[in-house]
Order: sequence, then C-alpha cells, then structure tokens
Amino acid sequence: MKQSVTLGKVTKFMGLGFLSTFKDLFTGKLEKEDYKAFLRKVIVPVASVLLFLGLWHLGAKALYNVEAEFRIEKALNEQGQAAADDMAACIASGDTSCQPNTLPSPSQVWTSFQSLLNDHALISADKAAFKEKTAALNEKRVAEGKDPIVYTGRPSFVDQIFRSLKTVFAGFFLALLIAVPLGIFIGLSPTLKSAFNWFIQIFKPVSPVVWYLLVFMIVKTLLIDSSEDSSFSISFIAVGLCSMWATLVNTSMGVSSVDKDYINVAKVLKLGNFQKVFKIILPSSLPLIFTGLKITLSVAWMVLIAIELLAQSPGLGLFVWEEFQNGANDSNAKIIVAMFVIGIIGFLLDRLMLSIQNWVSFEKTDAI
Repeated sequence: MKQSVTLGKVTKFMGLGFLSTFKDLFTGKLEKEDYKAFLRKVIVPVASVLLFLGLWHLGAKALYNVEAEFRIEKALNEQGQAAADDMAACIASGDTSCQPNTLPSPSQVWTSFQSLLNDHALISADKAAFKEKTAALNEKRVAEGKDPIVYTGRPSFVDQIFRSLKTVFAGFFLALLIAVPLGIFIGLSPTLKSAFNWFIQIFKPVSPVVWYLLVFMIVKTLLIDSSEDSSFSISFIAVGLCSMWATLVNTSMGVSSVDKDYINVAKVLKLGNFQKVFKIILPSSLPLIFTGLKITLSVAWMVLIAIELLAQSPGLGLFVWEEFQNGANDSNAKIIVAMFVIGIIGFLLDRLMLSIQNWVSFEKTDAI
C-alpha cells in the first residue's frame, strides 16, 4: 500500500500519471470507465509514435530512391551504360562511397546513436588511461605550483551534451538573477515600469545572434589579457540575456497584479518592505513567475544551439555544425540523433520546471 502511494506521488509529481494507470491495468484494478482514458493516454500516443516512424521510414526510402535514380541517370548521361550499371551495383551493394546522402531512416539513426555511445566509451577509456598515466607527474607539478597536464582530446557526444546542459543552466540562473529582482522592482513601482518599458520592448525581440555579438565584444575586451577559453563565458551570458525577458515581464506582471486586499493586510500587520515582498507578494506571484521561468528555460535551450555554433563552444550546437560540415555518409543520421536528444532534453527540462512549480506553488498545473 505504501509503495502504491509513493508511486502515485512520484508519477503525479513528474507529470507521468499514465504510469499508475498502466500499472493498474496489469494488477486488475482498472475500472471499466478508465479504459477510455487508458486508450487516450497510452495506446493513442504509442500508435502515433509507430505511425510517425512508419511515415519517416517510407519518406526516407522514397528520398533514397530519388537520389539513387538521379546518380544512376547522371552516370548514364555522362559516362555511358557501363558506368550507370557500375553505379547501380555500387549502390545496391551498400558501399558507403556511393550511397545516397539524404534523409536517414530510423534504423540508420539508431545505428548512429549506438555508434556515438560506443565512441563515448572509447574516449572515456582514453581519458581514464591518460589520467592514470599522468597522475604521478601531475601530483609533482601541483606540488611545484604548476598547472596539471589535462586531457586535450576531442570530446564525445555525451561530453558535448553535458557541456550544453552546463551552459544552459548557467545562462538560466543568470537570467533568473537578473530578471526576478528587476521584475519585482518594476512591478512594485509604476515609475520604474514606465522607465524600463521602452528598454524591454526594444531589446526583447533581438536575435540571439546579435546578443552573441554584443557579449563577444564586451567579454573579449574584459578578458583580453587572459589565456582562458572564453567560449563558455560568452555562450552562457548570451543565452541568459537572450532568454531572460519572459521571466522579467511575467514577474513584473505577477507582482503588479497581486490582490490589493493582501497588500492591505500587510499594512494592517505592519509588515516591513522585506517581509511584504517575501510573505505576500512573491507567494502570490509564483504562478506567473514560474510560467516566465519555464519559457526562459525553453528559450535558453533553443537559442543555445545557435550561440554554441557561433562561439565554437564544444556543445551540441558545435556538434551539429561539424557533422553538417563533415558530410560523411553517417553525418545526416548523427544530426537527427542530436535533434532527438535536443528535443527530449527540452521536454525533460519543461517537466522539471513544472514539477518544481507544483512543489512550491499553491496552484497546481497539469502537464500538457
């Protein structure tokens, strides 16, 4: 009984309530009227996934055939029937040197995903061997006040995922530290609202590329004497500045729309400004603030790819760009892998923010 209650709390907390329904189906506890909900929440999504994969496979096969026929036709027109036959045989053999380089099929994407994981395992083993090999030397260098020797090999796909997560969370917390306090001040003061309104309306729609260039101008000057790699600093500052506007606007709206009765109660209780903000205004504004934070985190994750590409920061953005530039036979499949990883992580970040919002707020919000 205790385990069932715990499972219910966890699934509700994470917005995965259908798991409890799925459990009840196999334990015989599912009521007849719940079958329709089970079909809608479980069977329909699974069917839509299978339909998506089927359409994707058919589309990839059709595009493959179009490019294969084009290559054979081109060989026929330029070099004759023998060259066309050789091209057709080469394509049929699966030789990577002549395979059409178009939309990959689901099976090709899965193969590339496994390849990236195997590559991560190899790189991790190299890192461990390097660390073991240089452990004694690094200990001696540190004792002498010198910097240790670090691994400078290429990062794996998994390493780049964690680098992107590090960048996006750094940018998100920067946006939070700027937008929430500023939003509170703007919401409390009509004068400040008038003073900052033009600033918000002008800079809110600015492209992430422009924010990157602005941050690059400033950071490269501030760190002109530093030998440190500034790509991470430039990336997370640009992400934070580009994504903070939703939180700033929502926080100011939430604070300015607090019920006046609550403010009057604060006056009756003779609460100080600090107490009024933390005991009355912030709790009442949390739903709107968290809506802004969810949007900020989503925007931060979306603009991160473009900013990492420009900053040459070793994250998912640079990975996608390098694979596109590489043009290898499996590059398209690796780009699709990155696309799915980006989407799944974005979904999980949204669920995380929703869970935190439901945990700290009086108003509970259901997942879409």
